[in-house]
Amino acid sequence: MKSISLREPGHFVLNDTPLPPRLGQDEVQVRVRKVGICGTDLHAFTGTQPFFSYPRILGHELALEVIDIGSTQQSHNLHVGDLCCLRPYLNCGTCDACRRGFTNCCMNMQVFGVHRDGGMREVINVPIDKVHKSTVLTAESLALVEMLSIGCHAVERAQVKRDEVVLVVGVGPIGLGVAQFAALAGARVIVADVSDARCAFAWKDPAINYCIDAKQDVIEQLKSVVPDGLPTVVFDATGNAQSMMKSFQFVAHGGRLVFVGLFQGDVTFHDPDFHRRELSLFASRNATASDFDRVIAALEANKINVASWITDRVSPEQMVDAFPTWLAPESKTIKAMLSFDNV
Repeated sequence: MKSISLREPGHFVLNDTPLPPRLGQDEVQVRVRKVGICGTDLHAFTGTQPFFSYPRILGHELALEVIDIGSTQQSHNLHVGDLCCLRPYLNCGTCDACRRGFTNCCMNMQVFGVHRDGGMREVINVPIDKVHKSTVLTAESLALVEMLSIGCHAVERAQVKRDEVVLVVGVGPIGLGVAQFAALAGARVIVADVSDARCAFAWKDPAINYCIDAKQDVIEQLKSVVPDGLPTVVFDATGNAQSMMKSFQFVAHGGRLVFVGLFQGDVTFHDPDFHRRELSLFASRNATASDFDRVIAALEANKINVASWITDRVSPEQMVDAFPTWLAPESKTIKAMLSFDNV
């Protein structure tokens, strides 16, 4: 079968590899239909992804087709031929975090495509309890569910309320997903980005009320949009150290700041200002099964429409050469999609 391996930073190899072994207990064998390319994959390619080692088969935003179901006593509704997506967070189930229900930040977390080889191959075996199916969504939509679940979880973490003013800093796919679910929660959504192309794309999104050019003075622009104060919730989805530390300035007194992205380093802030404002600081990691269910329900009900986000579609043969172009500053790529179907 075709398999794409990132041998080292900057070096993909397309291989012909054996099919996976026979199914184990509580596993399902699936054919990989689509793979969404995400920031984690881009950072792995550049050598800046935390918690990462090489070589690695990337791919955790997956649309899958069930081809076999192993022996299991677990309750499920899967049948051969079903289309589904994968919740790629392989938690241990026994650590303190898991026992308290925080499976998304398991102390022994193994993420498919990050800590373990992922889905950039034609056939894989996955745990049956990590599979979410839909009888309505297309394969491309299912490949976006994991990405959208990150934003859904972040909005849930912040407990966004109706009529709140929300600022999302960074409108790559994750930031756009945060904006969708903040809007569904009833918030007024402002976004900010340094990219003219991404700002132009964001202006077309009905979930977004206003877009700020982050190359200019963000505070001054916020004053013109929110004349009676600052946003009560700020999400930083950049994974950029300078942006994340600057985001403290954009939060209203008594507000919440949520870091959706991460980088390899320390976050610092001016403690007297943090204390004076009585800010709440949140990290948001991965997503839960209920987040996945909410995203699938929203997509099935047409409450969000993200088809236009997919700007690049490639085959395995094309991806090896195309991948570096998605990192170029002038790239207008919003979301790239690898297909093991016919592109």
